Amino acid sequence: MCKSSLIDAHIHLDLYEVEERGKILQELDLYSVDALISVSFHLQSSEQNLAFARGDRRIKAAAGFHPEQELPSEREVEELLAFIQKNRKDLVAIGEVGLPYYKMKEEPSLSLCGYIKLLELFIKESKRLNKPIILHGVYEHAPIICGLLEKHSVTRAHFHWFKGDRETIKRMVRNGYFVSITPDVLYEEEIQQLVRDYPIERLMVETDGPWRFEGAFQKRMTHPGMMHRSLEKIAEIKGLSETTVYKQLYRNTTEFYRL
Repeated sequence: MCKSSLIDAHIHLDLYEVEERGKILQELDLYSVDALISVSFHLQSSEQNLAFARGDRRIKAAAGFHPEQELPSEREVEELLAFIQKNRKDLVAIGEVGLPYYKMKEEPSLSLCGYIKLLELFIKESKRLNKPIILHGVYEHAPIICGLLEKHSVTRAHFHWFKGDRETIKRMVRNGYFVSITPDVLYEEEIQQLVRDYPIERLMVETDGPWRFEGAFQKRMTHPGMMHRSLEKIAEIKGLSETTVYKQLYRNTTEFYRL
């Protein structure tokens, strides 16, 4: 169906219904999607994604703790870090990790301190294991994360579905961080502006599925095949040929994740 290949740089494969996940995996070749970076919410999610990866070479598992939830106990953190250490050869990255921007919008009194401490643990582990880190960090939380990455000299950082101010974007570009573009690039000016501002050499594409999108994707299950529409829009915004963008984004993702 599609002549040029893509990689989904950020998907929650374990959060799909069994039938949906089966459909996606059955159709990857049809849509020329070579691999899925499947990120995790917590230890159980990490275990599930790793099991998927061991059963299908196209699935690449990342282990982490999503910040938009209650903080884990010390024991849970220890168990997750032990899991990452034990399975480091089979994991392509640490993620999804970051800071709870949306949770704090709902709970303004929520303290950020514990989340920063936890994120710093993951950043240090990323450096120790020489694994890339996949980050959930938007708006005013992004500069905090940049500061932690700089503190520990971690440069293999991937900010997924990033949203933030122009100064932070410039800082991320200077530091060599990557960002991945979601299907809402078709209709969200903020994401389109990010594509204009960010160098093509540091871009990837993602779905963040099963999160659903609007516009042309309204009421549709989020499928990695949607990324072809994202790439067409990126090429249009950048004023580049689709062939050039396909090749560059594929190279970016394979080199960043060492696939």
